[in-house]
Amino acid sequence: MRRLFGILGVLGLLYGCSGAGYLPYSAHALQPGEIHMLVSDASHNNGVPEGLVHAILMAESAGDPSAISTAGAQGLMQLMPGTSSGCGIANPFDPMQNVECGTTYLRSLLVRYHNDVRLAVAAYNAGPGAVDRYHGVPPYPETRAYVDRVLAAYRSY
Repeated sequence: MRRLFGILGVLGLLYGCSGAGYLPYSAHALQPGEIHMLVSDASHNNGVPEGLVHAILMAESAGDPSAISTAGAQGLMQLMPGTSSGCGIANPFDPMQNVECGTTYLRSLLVRYHNDVRLAVAAYNAGPGAVDRYHGVPPYPETRAYVDRVLAAYRSY
């Protein structure tokens, strides 16, 4: 019986591992209540659905405010340095500044794509230039998987 629970526990961890290689709520991650407060405030301030912001945050960093991607994206919402400076934030690793900036950026994408959540999420991942160039979700396997993962999480929020 113990062996079965041990195997199930390992499988649960593997299943919970995001595509970025982070475990949700790992040792470096914020607690779920902290994430909820940050997301709730930023969502309210920007008029973006809370579930969408939460789904992107978890897909991007799994709640780890110190996350850095190989492309140089930083923090909870994995902001590129240009996006951070465009928001005027001093510290992209500060959870409150990062989530507020990421949500503001997401709002601008929703406006740009006339509230088409699928296109806004694709642009958050691949950039608006790629979405515009392909007149839709770019054919990149990573972006397509990301969009599907975020939209599934958003629907289940």
